[in-house]
Amino acid sequence: MENNNSHSQNSHSYGIYILVWLALIALTTVTVTVAGMDLRTLTVTVALVIASIKSYLVITIFMHLRSEGKTFKVFVLVALLFLLVSFILLFADYSFQ
Repeated sequence: MENNNSHSQNSHSYGIYILVWLALIALTTVTVTVAGMDLRTLTVTVALVIASIKSYLVITIFMHLRSEGKTFKVFVLVALLFLLVSFILLFADYSFQ
């Protein structure tokens, strides 16, 4: 009988999950704090950067993207590319109105 330990090699320890969870809470606190400040045009930029960092943490740690195959990573990258293009077109349209 074959012993399949691939799941145990790809899982993280509980300490990593707790650290990422605390980082997500800290980043959420920073987002709420920045939203209350008057940074004019930087408010949206800072919020998007923080949201990008939070999504990276969730995708790589909680969704185990780091341990996935190349094909799946390419699909995620293409989806993120389309999201980026959508944001660029949205903000380009918004800035010219």
